[in-house]
Formats: sequence, C-alpha cells, structure tokens
Amino acid sequence: MMARPVSALSTREKSLTESLIRLSEINSGSLNSVGVNRVGALLSQWFCQSLNCQHQSIDLPPYTLFNTDGSRNMQPLGKLHLLRQRPEAPLQVLLTGHLDTVFPADSGFQRCQWLDKELLRGPGVCDMKGGLLVMLEALSAFEQSPLAQQIGWTVLLNPDEEIGSPGSASILANEAEKHDLGLIYEPALPNGQLAGERKGSGNFTAIIAGVAAHAGREHHLGRNAICAMAEYITALDQLNGQRDGVTINVGVVDGGVTTNQVPDQARCRFNIRTRIRADEQWCQQQLQIIGQRLNNKEGITLNLHGGFGRSPKLLDPAHLALFQLVTECSEELGVPLSWEPTGGCCDGNNLSAAGLPNVDTLGVLGGNIHSNREFIRLPSLVERARLSTLILLRLAEQPETWRRERMQ
Repeated sequence: MMARPVSALSTREKSLTESLIRLSEINSGSLNSVGVNRVGALLSQWFCQSLNCQHQSIDLPPYTLFNTDGSRNMQPLGKLHLLRQRPEAPLQVLLTGHLDTVFPADSGFQRCQWLDKELLRGPGVCDMKGGLLVMLEALSAFEQSPLAQQIGWTVLLNPDEEIGSPGSASILANEAEKHDLGLIYEPALPNGQLAGERKGSGNFTAIIAGVAAHAGREHHLGRNAICAMAEYITALDQLNGQRDGVTINVGVVDGGVTTNQVPDQARCRFNIRTRIRADEQWCQQQLQIIGQRLNNKEGITLNLHGGFGRSPKLLDPAHLALFQLVTECSEELGVPLSWEPTGGCCDGNNLSAAGLPNVDTLGVLGGNIHSNREFIRLPSLVERARLSTLILLRLAEQPETWRRERMQ
C-alpha cells in the first residue's frame, strides 16, 4: 500500500515536462504582476482540479522601490494563493513555493531550449517552477492513499520570494503558527543535496543628497553626491572580513544627470548576509557609524532605508529530526541525501524564525539558477515527487510524533 502511490509516479515525466515548459514560458519576474498572476491562476486551477481543495487568493501591498532622488516608486505585486485540505486533521503540514522568477518582463531569456534528452534550459525551470510541479505531483499521489486522512495541508504560493518576500512575510509567519512542519520546494543545491543552515539577509537602499552646481564656473559651490557615495560604498566594502560569516554586497549604484553639473543625487542598493542573529545588531551599529560620518560632511545628507527581512536559519532538534526523516526516505528510494550549510536564504528562513521546522530544498535538480543558463535535469521531477510522496506517507503513519508541541 505504501509503495503504490510512490511507484505510480514513474510514468509522469513527459506530462510534467510539458507542464513545466508551459509555466516557464510565462514570464513571472517579481515585478511583472500580470505574468505572476497568470502563473498563479494556472497553478491554482491545476491544484484545485487535481486535489479538490479550498482556494483563496490574497492581494498584497505594493513593493516600495526608492528612486535616486529619494522618492518612492510603488510597484504592484501579484496575488498570493492559499490552497487547503483537511484543516481538522491531526497533523498540519505547510508546503510553500514561489511564483516569481528573477527575470523581468523585458528579459531576453523567455523560452525553453533542449540541451539534451534530460536537460532543459529555461527561465525558472529549476528555481522554482519545477519545484511547484513536484509539490503538486506529490500531493496528488499522496491523496490516493488512505493515510491521507491523517494529514491536513496548506499550499502557499507567494509572488515575491525573489525580492525577499516583503509582501508575503506576515502571511508566511501567520501560517507557520497554524502548522506543525514545513516543506519548501526550492531547488536542490548544485550537488543535489539539501540546504541545512542558511544565512540571514537584509536589503538596504542608501540615498545621498548633495548640492548641484556648474561643473566649470562654480564647482567649488557644489557638493558631489556621487563622490560621497563612493566613500560610503568603500566603507561598506571594508566591513567584509571584519566579522565571521558577514558579507556586504553593493549591487546597484546610480546618480547624476550630466558631466557638466556637480551631481546632487546618488543611490546605492546593497545586501547584507549574516550567520547568527547577533550579526544584525553589529551591522546596524556599523551602518550608523558610517552614516554619521557622511552626514557630518557639509552639504551632504544620507538617508538609509530597508532592514533585515530574513533571520539566519539554524538547525535546532526539531529541524534535525525532520531532516533525518527526509534522509531516511531518500535512502529508501536509493538516492541518499545529506544536508549542508549555504549562504543563500529563502522562505525557509521566514518559517524557521516563526518557529516552524522545515526542509526547504525539496525541489528539482539543475543549475545556473538566476542566470540565462538556468537548467533542470528533467528526471528529477519524478525523483523528487517520489521523495515528497514518501515523506508525506511516513509523516501520516505517526502523525502525533510530528506534532509541533511534541517536537519542541
């Protein structure tokens, strides 16, 4: 009985590949809300047709971007989708995945391409439209088992994970409180293994205002915002290596209008990764010191926006117990897995911060994610669906063992 739902997946690769190509060729860059909503509507339709579950779509607040002059640019986000089954069951499992990709609507990477009979290149095929299909396929197989009555589940499909889940963070935290454990369908690490501990992350925007002046006649009256920003960026970069595991990456810099004007505007956007929660306070202190130094300059004003949206994910006993179950299931299927730390972060960080033990790399195998060389190894669609189906079946055998209060 246990083997039947798992073995039934063996013929599904062709159908899953066709669905994946269809999803991948709908652009769903994080700020392309129209495309994100098309993907969300299609997936919700497939989930409801296959699983006869309850469906709810939720509007999220817009995402705030800061322009170079410090004004706010409010960008609409796509809808978040919740799909539920048996909220009264003894064990509640939260399964999450994101609808968005890093490829904007005007990206040149919009179509899939076969690399060989097992490898498919395409936007989001690995991160994480393949994982969304793994989730759907595993739940469809699991629902064929009589053990399914032991587990209630919620699928959360959010539209903004690739930009840090700013709009969906509160919903992730709220759903974490209602569930006993989480399964997340980010792609496997490049070597096929699971991500264990994850670094935390913060995103920041620094806006510097100076004083404009004619670059020839009155250069001495100007206060160059770009030069001040260069000092700021240099100071940020010098923080690298000062604290174990903390890295600062300046990713976007712009400012100025023309070369014959002393520029009075400059902007930079940067990301900070942290290893432990205490790193956040250290970073905030350093940012304050650097900012005060710039603000003490005549005619220069710095304003810093943003903060830490994801705390580090550490493996407590509850996480380790769940990871152990996953590795036992992988060994039973003949593809043994282990876990290792990574500098990346995802919604697994959010759920962990809310107290929900989770495994967050149950998606497909592939590589070159976040680039126009992204690819998936197509057999992993079925392989990973089999793994998740078996995990769900094992959980359903002893639901009380995995209740949140028992694991703490």
